Amino acid sequence: MLNAPDLRGQTVLALHAHPDDEAIFTGITLCRLADAGARVVLVVATGGELGESRVPLGPGETVTRRRVAELERSAALLGVSRLVLLGHRDSGLPGWPSASHARALAAADPLALAGRVAELAAAEGAGTLIYDDEQGIYGHPDHRAAHHIGAIAAELTGATGYRITVDREHLHVSARGAHLVHGAAGAADVAFGRVTAEITLAVAGGPEHLERKRAAITAHASQVDPEQLPADEFAAAYGYEWFVRAGAPGVLDLLGNAHLLAGAVVA
Repeated sequence: MLNAPDLRGQTVLALHAHPDDEAIFTGITLCRLADAGARVVLVVATGGELGESRVPLGPGETVTRRRVAELERSAALLGVSRLVLLGHRDSGLPGWPSASHARALAAADPLALAGRVAELAAAEGAGTLIYDDEQGIYGHPDHRAAHHIGAIAAELTGATGYRITVDREHLHVSARGAHLVHGAAGAADVAFGRVTAEITLAVAGGPEHLERKRAAITAHASQVDPEQLPADEFAAAYGYEWFVRAGAPGVLDLLGNAHLLAGAVVA
């Protein structure tokens, strides 16, 4: 049985690079935190401007407006209490000239942005920060920037940091290319994730959390085709979320280590 700690009075700030990252990489975790009573503050650094829409946009609708609307829907499904947009521009894949755009996240001052995030965390009383690992999960410039911003903010506030990653060994066996990170890493022509031994914590969810995570990912309809997420294979690819902790054990550790619950998740 999944641990169900009482997290009332706790606040967790999750920093992500683009709309949809919150659902793909931390959807179960955010659901479980909210269900346990924690206040979840979601901070998204860019509007994902360079993600081409796979569906027609409405009259006068931009990709950014569409993606922010999808993000708002996803955040509601995941139980997010507050959504904050940092307002920077998507930098594009590694090597793209768009990374040098004046508003690109990759070109921004990480110390200044970390100061903004630290001020927000302090104002919210967040003792836990969630952000990308040093590799940016799969090497995307915006994910790398999110790591630097989050790591500095955690240091400034003294919060426990949980660095988001994926277990590439687990995904190789269970997902066999079905996780969206496989396609993202392939497009960027980079490696992704970490080996199991490097990972501190894996968070799992029950059927209701998996259902909400899938709904939150597919809320990003401009980017994700629901056919990429077949219901009968979803748990195998998305039933775990992985973190490398920086600092003493904190709130996420109270959700339990999912490696002990594998049979309940990917039976």
